[in-house]
Amino acid sequence: MSAPAAHDTAAEQDPIEGVVKNMHIVLPVAGAVLIFMLAFIAVFMA
Repeated sequence: MSAPAAHDTAAEQDPIEGVVKNMHIVLPVAGAVLIFMLAFIAVFMA
């Protein structure tokens, strides 16, 4: 039997891992944008 091919871990990095590493920044920013959009819609509809 042949030996299994060596996998290059640098080339097979999951794009989700890049976001998870910055989740402590991404989550509050996304929340602030969501609250701002909801407030803008509420003021615009009033």
